[in-house]
Amino acid sequence: MNVALLKKICETAGAPGYEKEIRNFIIENIKPHVDEFRIDNLGNVIALKKGTKNDPEKKVMVAAHMDEIGFVVTHLEDGGFVRFHTLGGFDTKTLTAQRVNIHGKETIPGVMGTKPIHVMDPEERTKMPKVKDYFIDTGMEKEDLEKLVKVGDPITWERELVEMGECVNCKSIDNRVSVFILIEALKRTDKIPYDMYGVFTVQEEVGLRGANVIAHSINPTFGIALDTTIAYDVPGAANHEKITQLGKGAAIKILDGSVICDYRMVEYLKQTANKNKIEWQPEILPAGGTDTAALQRMGKDGAISGAISVPTRHLHQVIEMAHKEDIDKCINLLVLAIGNLDIFDWSH
Repeated sequence: MNVALLKKICETAGAPGYEKEIRNFIIENIKPHVDEFRIDNLGNVIALKKGTKNDPEKKVMVAAHMDEIGFVVTHLEDGGFVRFHTLGGFDTKTLTAQRVNIHGKETIPGVMGTKPIHVMDPEERTKMPKVKDYFIDTGMEKEDLEKLVKVGDPITWERELVEMGECVNCKSIDNRVSVFILIEALKRTDKIPYDMYGVFTVQEEVGLRGANVIAHSINPTFGIALDTTIAYDVPGAANHEKITQLGKGAAIKILDGSVICDYRMVEYLKQTANKNKIEWQPEILPAGGTDTAALQRMGKDGAISGAISVPTRHLHQVIEMAHKEDIDKCINLLVLAIGNLDIFDWSH
C-alpha cells in the first residue's frame, strides 16, 4: 500500500468550504489517469474515465468527499486567543489540549484550551464541556496575530500519520482514506463498460452539499459512495454495538441514518466480493449519513446506489484509525465493481 500517498492526503488541510489545498493535490495525482476532469462552481472535482460501450444512458458516479471536520475563526481576543465555530460534528470532550493549525496569511499553530480542572467547582467537574467553553491559544500578542489571522480563516487539526501495527492513525482518515481509495482505483481501472465519474466532493461534513449538486448535474444510473464507518470493536462494546470491526474486510453499506441502499447494489457488491474472495462485512449504521444519500436521490432520475465503507475507530475525534488490509480490500472491491456493472441483472 502506498502509505506515503495516504499520509500526504490525510495531512493536507481542507476544512468544509476551504478545500483548495487538498483539491489541488488531488488534481495533481489524477491528471495522468483520467480522460478529462473539471471543477464545478462549488469546488467538486469531477474526473471522467470513458466506458467501452459508449452508452450515454448508463453512467456510474463514485463519490469520496475531500473535506475534513474543522473550525473557522470567529473572533480574535486580547492575549492572542482565538474564538471559533465548528465545521462538522465534534465530540467536545476530545478537544481539550489539542494542537491545531490556523490557516491565515501564514499557517500558525495553536492549542485548544478551556478552564483548568484545578479552578472548577465540584459541579463543573461533572459536566461535559461545550464548544463555547473552548478557545485557541496561539502564544502571540493580539497585534501580531491580527497581521496573520482574520475572522473567517479555517482551522484544522495538527496531526501526522503514523503506522500502528497493521493500522494507520491520523487526523482526517474520515474521509481522506476514501480519497486515497478513489485515486488508487482511477489508477488501476482500465477497460470499463460505462462512463465513470470519479467525484471528489466538498462540504460533506456540513450536509452533503457538494454531492447534492453534482449528483443532480451528472444524473448517474449507478452510484457508489466511499466513506468511513464506525468500528466500535473496543473493550466494553457489545457485539451488536460494533457496527464493523478492523481487519475484517471492506464494509458494504445496507443503511445508515440518511439512506437505505438499493437492494440491487447491495447484492451486486456482495456477489462481486464473494466471487473474487474479497473479505467483507455488512454495515448498518443507526445514525449519521454519507454522500450515498445524495447519489441516490439528487439525480433527476434517481440512482441505484450503495456504498463501500472503511471500518474506522475513533471517528470524528482528533485521530482516527483504519486497517491497511481493509483499505486494500475496499480498493479491490471498487475496481471490480466498476468493471463488471454490465454483467449483473439489474432488473430483479
